[in-house]
Amino acid sequence: MHSHQDDGQIAQWLGERESGTYADGRRYDDIQYLQCKLILKPDRFTSAHVFKEFAALVQRAAATTGVGYQHTPKSQQRPEVREVLFLDTGGYHLYNNSFIVRRRIAYEDGFAIGDPEIVFKYRSDNMAKAQALDARPHIDGKYKIKFKLEVMPLKERIGGLRRLLSHNVEFGLSQAPQAARIVMSSLGNMSLPELTQIFPTLGTIKCDGPNDVSLVNQTIVEELLQDICLLDFGHHTAATANLGLWRARGDHHAFVGEFAFQLRFTGPDDIKHKALNHCERFFLELQQVAADWLSLTTTKTGAVYRLKGNPPQAHE
Repeated sequence: MHSHQDDGQIAQWLGERESGTYADGRRYDDIQYLQCKLILKPDRFTSAHVFKEFAALVQRAAATTGVGYQHTPKSQQRPEVREVLFLDTGGYHLYNNSFIVRRRIAYEDGFAIGDPEIVFKYRSDNMAKAQALDARPHIDGKYKIKFKLEVMPLKERIGGLRRLLSHNVEFGLSQAPQAARIVMSSLGNMSLPELTQIFPTLGTIKCDGPNDVSLVNQTIVEELLQDICLLDFGHHTAATANLGLWRARGDHHAFVGEFAFQLRFTGPDDIKHKALNHCERFFLELQQVAADWLSLTTTKTGAVYRLKGNPPQAHE
């Protein structure tokens, strides 16, 4: 093994893992994704030109820190449009217990395409809790587990890092049991016990009050997503960076922007610490360069939950 004394924060976080097994004896999932993200003020997003404006800042931070920057084919195209909606009880029992359930549909030329994607997440800054959570759904079809280390700026100032561990599962709606498919495609009401049949780990939630699950804040989010570039951190480690804008369907009220890039690896030992340290330097530099754009205290999901001025408990 290499020496760890000059390792940055991200490399240290990745090295911090629990060994253990889930109830059926299967080994804990390993972190296989590192996602760095900056939440941006929505009022900067006034036209498509903004995507190029922000790309110039990314290019500047990359040049300063010696990170490779390349245009991607999609960076010259129009942004992709997706529709995202969140499901929860009226009392936000999922979100207040660190769970998120959302449905996402891609659009092309105004029409929904492909299989709607169901995403279930558990988020915590505690490695032991996040790793011990068994995210596997109770469905017969295919699903994909994504255990991520998400890195964001500090809430109180620019130039630092904080983390959220996100233990996710994703599957196409067609893979879910028939009853759940009907509810999740029509957004009919579903109860927490019914949702728990698909995501057994929700069984830990104590639900006082109505347990029907519906659209959070009656809001359907329109997501515009634009690839910006490919970032190369050396040591065979590169990531596509993109810029997203979330706005409300209907009045098009823009409530949050996000810049993000994600590194993928087979396990924490599979990625070179030099690449991680390079990535960290770039991310800290970008915070400085893009300081005027940053919204430090928000997360995207938090922004949707707070739309109607009804904040849930902020565990994020």
